[in-house]
Amino acid sequence: MFSFLKKKKIVPHIKLSGVIGNVGKFKQGIDFSGQEEIISKAFALKKAQCVAITINSPGGSPVQSHLIYNFIRHQAEKNKKKVIVFAEDVAASGGYLIACAGDEIYANSSSIIGSIGVIYSSFGFTELIKKIGVERRVHTAGKNKSTLDPFLEEKKEDIERLKNIQLDLHKDFIDVVEKSRGSKLKKSEVELFSGEFWSGSKAKGLGLIDEIGDANQVLRKKFGENVVIKKFEKNKSWLSKKLSTSKDHLDQITNILEEKSVWQKYGL
Repeated sequence: MFSFLKKKKIVPHIKLSGVIGNVGKFKQGIDFSGQEEIISKAFALKKAQCVAITINSPGGSPVQSHLIYNFIRHQAEKNKKKVIVFAEDVAASGGYLIACAGDEIYANSSSIIGSIGVIYSSFGFTELIKKIGVERRVHTAGKNKSTLDPFLEEKKEDIERLKNIQLDLHKDFIDVVEKSRGSKLKKSEVELFSGEFWSGSKAKGLGLIDEIGDANQVLRKKFGENVVIKKFEKNKSWLSKKLSTSKDHLDQITNILEEKSVWQKYGL
């Protein structure tokens, strides 16, 4: 009796989709400044018992990944709310780092999960400029200012310096995963921190996620069929929409290819 008077449970649902960091003029990506207000508003919803976050990202900037991860955890502790994360197509590299902000992590059985590593990629143009008769002239104040210049031969000391930075970043990433997943990780089975990535099914067995499931299914199971899922998502700004209709098709194609190259590593 009077069951119709019962208040429905509300779950704020944040959606994070794209490469982490600003990629090109026409792509928004995921960055801290663009998500800070949205995350704050979602956690400020007093009636909510938890906050759901869906992430679909192949990674990107380590700094932006850490900033978002730390802010989510800060908001969760400040507002005393549980965080449930859902991976869609991919939560890899920095995308998985952000996913580690969840008290629970769910994914589809076919999601791509992991890639706990650090990568730097570039091109070498030394042979090309020789062929076309171009001489490279570089003048610096500070002997290491021209580190890894793509138009000069690689130096052993430059590579070693880069590797040391990568090792530091990799350790930071590993620390986040171990703090988040703790004893759930099955380290004896495979090398979890090699940069390899797995399907959602395999990731569950390795302890990188908790269960297989999507947001609608899991949230309704936890909070009832009548749960109200309130979406919090970054809107495309008027300027961004205007730019996306620009006649400068070359710029648009360049930016699309730039972002696509990050996704294609995971077959997407």
